[in-house]
Amino acid sequence: MRVTSVGHAGFRIDTAAGSILCDPWVNPAYFASWFPFPDNSALDWDALGDCDYLYISHLHHDHFDPRHLAAHVNKDATVLLPDYPVPDLRRELEALGFHRFFETSDSVRHTVTGPKGELDVMIIALRAPADGPIGDSGLVVCDGVTTVFNMNDSRPIDLDVLTAFDTIDVHLLQYSGAIWYPMVYDMPARAKQAFGTQKRQRQMDRARQYVAHVGARWVVPSAGPPCFLDSELRHLNDDHGDPANIFPDQLVFLDQLRRNGHDGGLLMVPGTTADFTGAQLDSLTHPDDDVETIFTAGKAAYIAAYADRMAPVLAAEKASWAPAAGPAMLEGLRALFEPIMGRSNEICDGIGYPVELVLDGPGHTETVVLDFPKRMVREPVPGEKFRYGFAIPPELVRTVLRDEEPDWVNTIFLSTRFKAWRVGGYNEYLYTFFKCLTEDRIVYADGWFGESHDDSATITLAGWQIQRRCPHMKADLSKFGVVDGETLTCNQHGWQWDLRTGRCLTAKGHELRCEKL
Repeated sequence: MRVTSVGHAGFRIDTAAGSILCDPWVNPAYFASWFPFPDNSALDWDALGDCDYLYISHLHHDHFDPRHLAAHVNKDATVLLPDYPVPDLRRELEALGFHRFFETSDSVRHTVTGPKGELDVMIIALRAPADGPIGDSGLVVCDGVTTVFNMNDSRPIDLDVLTAFDTIDVHLLQYSGAIWYPMVYDMPARAKQAFGTQKRQRQMDRARQYVAHVGARWVVPSAGPPCFLDSELRHLNDDHGDPANIFPDQLVFLDQLRRNGHDGGLLMVPGTTADFTGAQLDSLTHPDDDVETIFTAGKAAYIAAYADRMAPVLAAEKASWAPAAGPAMLEGLRALFEPIMGRSNEICDGIGYPVELVLDGPGHTETVVLDFPKRMVREPVPGEKFRYGFAIPPELVRTVLRDEEPDWVNTIFLSTRFKAWRVGGYNEYLYTFFKCLTEDRIVYADGWFGESHDDSATITLAGWQIQRRCPHMKADLSKFGVVDGETLTCNQHGWQWDLRTGRCLTAKGHELRCEKL
């Protein structure tokens, strides 16, 4: 089996029974904030796109690149489709001309048969509202000799399903940041530095836990980091020795793997090929003999040159945005949000308070209140105080309204082109609302929160008896729970609980059943 990196979370997997192209991403994403790192634009994309199978893990635009798929990928390829609760991914791919679909069942081993032979595949579909926009997934591929688990940036909560395969030989996974926290938050610099340092390490710790549980001989860090080429965002790159930067690169994680006793980490950049026979690495070939300089002393210079090459691309992206100046947006936001509020009692009650939305930019200043308790969008009341708020450039909001964008997380928030403030903890319900701006999505998400989950199973961890499933996203705390004194941390998402009381320290609700032994 040959595995070729095509950049970020993208890989092409070639076997005697056929080729699978996974998550090819080239065009800038999230209002042109994110570019692939290293640069993958010079690859032979027509050749890479001449594939037998296509796998798109989810609809985030650093995985689903519609312009690229339309221009370079074989429309007769069979799409390996995750088992998602809403059909958005299939609809988007059908609109691009793809017409052959193999519909998988969640976490079930399937045999796909093509003109070149048979392949065994499994797609682990994550279907909670916090996953992707209603979905994220990982792909297992077995050609009878070698088995690859392409986890990309999914976070499976049940790894026992991998026992459907004898062993996993190669593990591709995310280790770096893909979020806007804490950079965009209005908080003291010292606190932001502390939170960033903590998040940088936790996300790599989580990746190492997955590595330990999967047990593959070879590990390839992927699905990040993004590269920020806009001069306004260049400081977000991890190229200036900031220990609080949440976007460490591949060499940083590979060094952590080695220092923690795993010698099977592999650096792969766009164009790198690795040939495997079972757990044996037959060859590893980079497109450049001096590939590590991209990540070491020459990194800042590499990013500067990359920014110069992509300046026309960035300028064209910005020119496509709606203008900042224009009429008030209150009525447009009311028409978008109020019907969604009316279908989401669990989520609106979970948010629990009005949220301030400040739209301030060249030629336009406006404040709108999303009043979740009253299920309405309104003007602010003089002197009104808010527990949560966002300052978003008006051109970004006008653009998502113009484009009828169903997911502000996958556009505005991941761009990091905004500011936020809050009193108290993170509100999961609020960001779920912004992901689910269609009837299909919000009905599913509201129902998901409304369902009861079985927390009857109990584990013992560091002298505490604790419910096995995390109250947040049902991760197995026997694998992802870490106890430090009287605090439990679930390393899947970094949420914490006070073991003395069971109270969640990260967000309201989500109480933990626990007691001291």
